[in-house]
Amino acid sequence: IATNPRQQRAVNDFAMELNKNPSFVAFGSVHPDAPDALEELERIKDAGLKGVKLHPDFQQFAMNEERAFKIGEIVSEGKVPMLVHCGDFRYNYSNPEHLKPFLEKFPDLTVIGAHFAGWSMWEKATEELAGTSNLFVDCSSSLYALSPETAKDLIHAYGADRVLWATDFPMWESVSEMEMFNKIDLTEEERNLILYENAAKLLGLK
Repeated sequence: IATNPRQQRAVNDFAMELNKNPSFVAFGSVHPDAPDALEELERIKDAGLKGVKLHPDFQQFAMNEERAFKIGEIVSEGKVPMLVHCGDFRYNYSNPEHLKPFLEKFPDLTVIGAHFAGWSMWEKATEELAGTSNLFVDCSSSLYALSPETAKDLIHAYGADRVLWATDFPMWESVSEMEMFNKIDLTEEERNLILYENAAKLLGLK
């Protein structure tokens, strides 16, 4: 994440170098207050990075304001997904009521809503956003706070074909996250979709 405007080029240089390793699929990042944010988005696309990540809480902009819309326009043109940190009862930048107008404004842009599209407000996010055609969600930084039954309900609300496995590493690590995931009563087909197939299709992986 480019947490300040001065940082974005160095962040993306690192992502571009990492992306040369076939074991990684890197996303870039921009800061909406950087004077060259749009040019940097073009550089991300030209370098072949698979997507763009934003963190409205850290970057202090709302998903339903003009700065977000300017970024959405060029990311949409690049036909790559946008991963967005979503939700936090302590802030008011990326909660469901902010994300929904963005999704409606850019119906051709695939958005991945981190943390089931609403950290700390998981069920509210599901009520407002489930069924949105251009929204995927990931399960990062969520399973620790949800019962297996609630996690299953969220997965089924969005659809298993719209959910991506994620850990939010290094905050959480894969072994304990997988242990929690395996407690969710899902079919083998649903597990395969979440753990690999959805991401492979979304990112064009072989």
